Amino acid sequence: MSGKTFLDTNVVMYLYSADEPEKQAVALALIEQNNVIISTQVLSELANTLSRKFKLSFDVVAQAVAEVRDACSVVPVMPDTIAQALALAQKYRYSYYDSLILATALAAGCDTLMSEDMQHGQVIENALEIHNPFAKQA
Repeated sequence: MSGKTFLDTNVVMYLYSADEPEKQAVALALIEQNNVIISTQVLSELANTLSRKFKLSFDVVAQAVAEVRDACSVVPVMPDTIAQALALAQKYRYSYYDSLILATALAAGCDTLMSEDMQHGQVIENALEIHNPFAKQA
């Protein structure tokens, strides 16, 4: 196991959502860990959501994107990653954008993907396990 963790945009978003302080605390704890990785896609989706949904100014959005960029290792989405995302979308029946997250996490050598939107406990390509960091432990 590599010990690398990839964060989906839906987890990163909670850093900037004061409506759910418990989830915000979990997201903050995750981002403070070593070996946390995001992609350029996550930064783009963060910027889009903060500006459109949260109605923040572009100056504030730029500051948030810089904070996340500086706190994580950022990997780019590459043409080969897009091709793999299409194959993963067909195989696992996730949306293209969710599959792009999966493909990028795999390309970065991550063994864990933290996501609220995908199937908790599912293993992708015998290499990447999806975890919902907000799931209640029994």
